Amino acid sequence: MVRAGLTAERVVEAAADLADSVGFDKVTISALARGFGVKDASLYSHVRNLHDLRTRVALLAAGEFIDRINAAVAGRAGKGALTAFADAYRAFALERPGRYEATQMRIDPEVVVRSSAYHRTIETTGAMLRAYGLAEPDLTDAVRLLRSTFHGYCALEANGGFGAPRDVQTSWERSVEALHFLLEHWPSATGRSERRASTSKGENDD
Repeated sequence: MVRAGLTAERVVEAAADLADSVGFDKVTISALARGFGVKDASLYSHVRNLHDLRTRVALLAAGEFIDRINAAVAGRAGKGALTAFADAYRAFALERPGRYEATQMRIDPEVVVRSSAYHRTIETTGAMLRAYGLAEPDLTDAVRLLRSTFHGYCALEANGGFGAPRDVQTSWERSVEALHFLLEHWPSATGRSERRASTSKGENDD
C-alpha cells in the first residue's frame, strides 16, 4: 500500500535533498524509500524507475537554478548582468551540490524540449550575451566558454582544488572581469572569415 501523503512531488523533492546530502550519484530508490520509512514498491507508484527519478530531480534542479539566476540578473545588463549571473551560478553550485550535479545530467532531447526550465535558461543566457552584440555562431561559442569556466571553477572550489594562498573569491571576481573584457572584444565569425580570406589572398599573391 502506498503511504498516505506520499506524492511524486514529495518523492522528487526528497530525492533532491538527498542528492545535496550524499551526492546525486548515490540517490537510489532504496535509499529514498528508507528515508520515507516505506518499501521500495511504494515509490514505484510515483516514479517509473531510477532513471525517471533522477531525470525528475534534474528538471526540478534546473528550474530552481534558473529561478535563482533570473532573480539575480533582473534589471541588469552588460557587466552587471554577467556578474550577477556568475555569482548566482556559483552560489547554487556550492550551496546545492547534489541539485547542481543533477543539472549536468544528460537528458533525453525530447524531455528537454518540453522543459520550461531549459527554455528559460536558454532565453536568459542568450539575452545576456546578445547585450554584448553577439549572434550565432559566436553566441554558442560564448555560452560554451561561460559554462565550462563556471563549471570548472565551481568543481575545483568544491573539491578543495585551489591550494594557493590567493583568495578564492578575489580570483573568481577577476575571472568574471576577464570574461566581461573578452565578451566586449569578442572576435566575430565574420571578422575571422574576412581575415582568413585576406591572408589566403596575400599568400596567393606571393
